[in-house]
Amino acid sequence: MSNSSSISHFLLLALADTRQLQLLHFCLFLGISLAALLGNGLIISTVTCGHHLHTPMFFFLLNLALSDLGSICTTVPKAMHNSLWDTSTISYSGCAAQVFLLIFFMGAELFVLTIMCYDRYVSICKPLHYGTLLGSRACAHMAAAAWASAFLNALLHTANTFFLPLCHGNALGQFFCEIPQILKLSCSKSHLRLFRLIAFSVCLAFGCFVFIVFSYVQIFRAVLRIPSEQGRHKAFSTCLPHLAVVSLFVCTGAFSYLKPPSMSSPSLDLALSVLYSVVPQALNPLIYSLRNQELKAAVWRLMTGWFRKH
Repeated sequence: MSNSSSISHFLLLALADTRQLQLLHFCLFLGISLAALLGNGLIISTVTCGHHLHTPMFFFLLNLALSDLGSICTTVPKAMHNSLWDTSTISYSGCAAQVFLLIFFMGAELFVLTIMCYDRYVSICKPLHYGTLLGSRACAHMAAAAWASAFLNALLHTANTFFLPLCHGNALGQFFCEIPQILKLSCSKSHLRLFRLIAFSVCLAFGCFVFIVFSYVQIFRAVLRIPSEQGRHKAFSTCLPHLAVVSLFVCTGAFSYLKPPSMSSPSLDLALSVLYSVVPQALNPLIYSLRNQELKAAVWRLMTGWFRKH
């Protein structure tokens, strides 16, 4: 038996038992992280350098890319390191930092996705009021509120989690530090208070999700009134992938944090964690940004200009 004061490190879940599979997992994570870094890095560079892209839509895409990069860089590098060097340890402070950063960036991502949905709703359903509702000051305030709310939420969860006494060892059944796995090590009934805090955050996430779905219903109603079949097809082909990725992100994350202990298993926990902490962040650049013709043209100009200089 041990308590949290005597724990200097945690043991993360080993993704494979054999060296060959460990190297395979390393290569898979490397490919995913490089795709996410390339896609999100191109978006950040292009929007920052392209003055004609300084509009509300691309401003929020920039914020989404930053949150995606933060999420990927919080969990994947450590998993790659452990697979490559055949280890599974993470320091106590490193685990606390990973919990804080993951909740911070994922919270920011959810709030930014909600704001982006509002931006899309206003642009399609209330185009005459777009300049008034989404001016530069309003956009800056919404983005600041999203990041500040995510920071406070992450700080509250991390502080409450690591103040709990831990007496069931230091082995976590996950390839990164995650609150539900840390709660399994707790020997205090005060973790019920933390569970209520998690439930509140999940309800907040579902509130954002309901707002997104309601907004898309209004968007689809407006799109159906478009006389051009090509215009309707373009709108649906853009909106449906957005809604699918948001649903994947929210539903898998909520289920991972709220599922009963009887349903927990290493394979299910691993699959859920990858679906909410890795897959959306790698897909977002493709679905939200690189399908946009204006952004693709700006990316091409940026890359060709860079090659000419070098």
